[in-house]
Amino acid sequence: MPHCSLRPARERRDAAPIMSVEVVTFGCRLNAAEAEVIRREAARAGFSDTVVVNTCAVTAEAVRQARQTIRALRRDRPASKIVVTGCAAQIEPQTFVAMAEADGVLGNADKLSGAAWAQARAAFGVGDRPEAASKAIVDDIMAVKQTAPHLVDAVAGRCRAFVQVQNGCDHRCTFCVIPFGRGNSRSVPMGAAVDEVRRLVANDCREIVLTGVDITSYGADLPGAPKLGTLVKQILKHVPELPRLRLSSIDAVEADRDLLDAIAGEPRLMPHLHLSLQSGDDLILKRMKRRHSRAAAIAFCAQLRRLRPDIVFGADLIAGFPTETQAMFARTLALVDDCGLTHLHVFPFSPRPGTPAARMPQVAAPAVKERARRLRERGALALARHLDGEIGALRRVLVEDGEAGHTEHFAKVVLATPALPGSMIDLRIAGHDGKQLLAA
Repeated sequence: MPHCSLRPARERRDAAPIMSVEVVTFGCRLNAAEAEVIRREAARAGFSDTVVVNTCAVTAEAVRQARQTIRALRRDRPASKIVVTGCAAQIEPQTFVAMAEADGVLGNADKLSGAAWAQARAAFGVGDRPEAASKAIVDDIMAVKQTAPHLVDAVAGRCRAFVQVQNGCDHRCTFCVIPFGRGNSRSVPMGAAVDEVRRLVANDCREIVLTGVDITSYGADLPGAPKLGTLVKQILKHVPELPRLRLSSIDAVEADRDLLDAIAGEPRLMPHLHLSLQSGDDLILKRMKRRHSRAAAIAFCAQLRRLRPDIVFGADLIAGFPTETQAMFARTLALVDDCGLTHLHVFPFSPRPGTPAARMPQVAAPAVKERARRLRERGALALARHLDGEIGALRRVLVEDGEAGHTEHFAKVVLATPALPGSMIDLRIAGHDGKQLLAA
């Protein structure tokens, strides 16, 4: 599964305290990108003193964290409305309907719709309608056939923004529930995507991250079936004032020729890719219903390094997938070095109800935990090795909060002297702390 299925479920409170609608976001970059639209549409519909919890369903732990947060929010803000949305709310709405702390549940298909939020205002008993008519508005996500360009003209307090160009997934990896939370694959038309990038850049965004559930499947549902590489080239051509374009996770098996050409020849397309790899063992990959082999993953990384020698790779990897033996796990561990991975997202396998993997013979929980620990240790060593190689280098850094920023290779840099957010400055790297670079 591409990036949306495998991101750490971490909580982000995505609003300033003075806002009448606060969005607490878990999970992937796509959820983060949608937070601005959720906030805007809920506020326009008349919600105030409301917290929207935008959930993730990738693991049982992600759902547990969301429920824990909802309970904590109710304790801290007894008078506020709490609305639950996101992938977990779509897949298992009754889990949240049953929570006394939640005032309403809104499905993933509706959370970006102004009309849906207006309906929710009446249904959940908001404002001049104090009596709730219903606690859940959750429609059939598989019936959704289009993805509208959910436009955000500016991202408050940020100089980088996520632009959703695709949603849903047509693949059915055996461990993944995300297609049932996001629906089938659908793409934003190229013209609308280019227009949104142009608007964001006009509002001082210096870096755009293209995101989706499976962005390398982009365009299959559009007239002429354009590929992701075509979209990338069109954005760079028609928005020449955009300094940086970055991609979220990609599925290497779907990388098209134009995308490879852009990576090789477009300096404004950043030299960092996050790959949906999941395992380094061919039999496990087959049981996951992945479409690449171990050899193909290694060859893809080698090919891109030939095209762009300074490129840096991250990857999603699962530890303890059902039937995984120690020898199979060792091949995943070795993949970190064989592919030259730098930034790892490691997931101990979590069986999700209704998925084929949940019915397969499970690895004992202590072994899963131990393998995840070893994989994270290998990842930490790989990252430290990469950061070691950055010492003494001159790197161009996009300053994001005045105190820190990111290099073109997506390494975080802590500044020695505060700088203006949104500025791009050349900094000499003096050292690192194992996780981030330190500027001289």
